[in-house]
Amino acid sequence: MIAVLCEHETDLVPGLSCVDAEFRYCDADGLGPAIEGARALLLWDYFSTALREAWAHADALEWIHVPAAGVDKLLFDRLRESDVVITNARGVFDRPIAEYVLGAVLAHAKGSQASLDFQRRHEWRYRETRSIAGAKALVVGTGGIGREIARLLRAAGLSVRGAGRVAVAEDPDFGAVVTTDDLVSAVGWCDHLVLAAPLTPATRGLVDAAVLKAMKPDAHLVNIARGPIVDEAALLSALTEQRIGGATLDVFSTEPLPAEHPLWDAPGTVITAHMSGDVVGFRETLADQFADNARRWLAGQPLVNVVDKALGYVPGERT
Repeated sequence: MIAVLCEHETDLVPGLSCVDAEFRYCDADGLGPAIEGARALLLWDYFSTALREAWAHADALEWIHVPAAGVDKLLFDRLRESDVVITNARGVFDRPIAEYVLGAVLAHAKGSQASLDFQRRHEWRYRETRSIAGAKALVVGTGGIGREIARLLRAAGLSVRGAGRVAVAEDPDFGAVVTTDDLVSAVGWCDHLVLAAPLTPATRGLVDAAVLKAMKPDAHLVNIARGPIVDEAALLSALTEQRIGGATLDVFSTEPLPAEHPLWDAPGTVITAHMSGDVVGFRETLADQFADNARRWLAGQPLVNVVDKALGYVPGERT
C-alpha cells in the first residue's frame, strides 16, 4: 500500500499506473486514516506539514518520497529519529532553476523592469545597460542546483565562485569555493549573489544585515532557495534605502507573499510565485521519477536520492 497526499488524483494516475502497487489517495485532512497500514507515502503536496499531526497513524511506514529538492517542510524530530527512509527529487529542477537565474541576471543587467515601467507610461527613455560578460556571481550552495547555475552562468560569460560548508581551492564548476562562515568577507566580490542552498539550521538567516551591508551598492540578490535563508526585514531596508541594486525573489518566509507585504513595492525588486523550477511538463517528470524509485523499492533494490535526515539533504553533494 502506497499513500499519496495530493489535491488532484487525476494529475498523477498516468505516471503511476505502471507501478504494481495499491494506491490510496487523500488530502491533508485525510492523511491519518490513509497512512494506516501504508508502507510508503508519496508527499505530492510537498509543502504540507500534515504528517506531523498524522504521525501516530504511520504504523507501517517505511519510505517517504518528496517530489521537491528541499525537504525542510517535512522534517520533524520523530521522523528524524525513525527508520523511515526519505527520498527527494534531486536532479529534476537543476536546469530549469539555472535558466531562471540566468534570466534574472540578464533582466537585471539590461534594466528590464525599468523598461517595462517606461513602456507602461509610453515614455521613450534612452539608457545604457550593462553586459553580463565578465560580471561576477557568487552562488551559495554547491549541490546539484548550484552547480548547474554555475555552469550556465559561466557559459554566458560570468565569473563564478561558490560558497558552501567546506572551502575548496579548485572546483570544476565554481573555480573556488569559500565557506558560508566567510560570507560577509566574500560578498563584496560579486555583482550577483545567488542563493541555492537547502534550508538547514546553518543556513537559516544566513543573509543577514551584515551580509547585505558588505555587498556592493549595485549588487543583485537572487533567491531561489528558501525564504528564511534571508533576513527579510534587513533585505527590505537595504532595498528601500538603495544600499544594494536590487533583488529577484522566488521564495519567501511566508508563502503566498501577503498582498500588503512591502517587498512587493521595494525598489529594484522582482517577485515570482515560487516557480523558478516549474517548467511545462515538470509534474510528469516528477511522477516518472517516483515511479522509477517505487519499482526499485518493490523489487528490494536500493533507492536513489536518499536524504540524510540529520543533514536535510542528499549526502554526496557539496552544499
